[in-house]
Amino acid sequence: MSFKTNSLVKLNSGHSIPRIGFGVFQTEPSEATDSVFVALEAGYRHIDSAKIYNNERDSVEGILRFLEKPGQTVKREDIFYTTKIWNDDQGYEKGLAGIDEALDKLSGYSKEGQKDRNLGYIDLILIHNPITSREKRLGTWKALQEGLKTGKIKSIGVSNYGIPHLEELFNWEGQTITPAVNQIELHPWIQRRELVKYLRDKNIVPVAYSPLTRGKRFDEPQLIEYAKRYNKSVAQILIKWSLQSGFVPIPKSTHPQRIKENIDVDDFELSAEEVEELGDKNENGYTVCDPINFPVDADTKGNTNFKEFMDFLL
Repeated sequence: MSFKTNSLVKLNSGHSIPRIGFGVFQTEPSEATDSVFVALEAGYRHIDSAKIYNNERDSVEGILRFLEKPGQTVKREDIFYTTKIWNDDQGYEKGLAGIDEALDKLSGYSKEGQKDRNLGYIDLILIHNPITSREKRLGTWKALQEGLKTGKIKSIGVSNYGIPHLEELFNWEGQTITPAVNQIELHPWIQRRELVKYLRDKNIVPVAYSPLTRGKRFDEPQLIEYAKRYNKSVAQILIKWSLQSGFVPIPKSTHPQRIKENIDVDDFELSAEEVEELGDKNENGYTVCDPINFPVDADTKGNTNFKEFMDFLL
């Protein structure tokens, strides 16, 4: 397995995902285009957005501008674009409409007459989280499976799914495609070893969001010690830990220098012991919320603001 940032990971769909991605969670639309452009200039080839981030079109615009640079040698097929179906768009019919909406944004901010200015397809589209109902989750998966047949989507997957949600999918008679990835929060203080083993046994790639702990663990003494030992930033140590753990991390930043620094991790390697010892294997140190524990038999009845969800988030 290569830990280099320019390497690829083979998906069960037959396609490949870049070993590291660039996330735009909580990036303002006004900043997303420039941040994505800077990230691609720095060497990232994987951009991760979502409808709920409200910056899909802006992220695509950043990709298009990068591809349009004079003398550009990077091609569309060298870039991997991910987006996600939000809860309000879950269900079969809504899922199909959600796919169409995501595809419509592949033109970025192209002007009238620029018909060919378009990414052309989505590399990976995910169910953003399982906080809806069995009917909606499975209906959305049915829509995604059908979306693959159009050629406008290359791979499909899930995000924030726990083992019960995945078992629900695998035990459904309508399931014909295995998720290519499960995007979940992963870092040294939320290692999810049981879930990660389950994913690997099913040939599902674990994609790590919030690999930098959203900065909340930057003052951990062990992490600081590693950073001093290798003369690296704590963020670089965390990204290297994620890469050497076999994950696909998707760090985010809107600061050009940090964007560049976060991918500059190919000139050192942690020892196996350091990877094993960093953090806490048993801590559930999530930094946003933890949808993987959402009860598989709960039903939001179409309302993502229902009381159980708010209690769950808190």
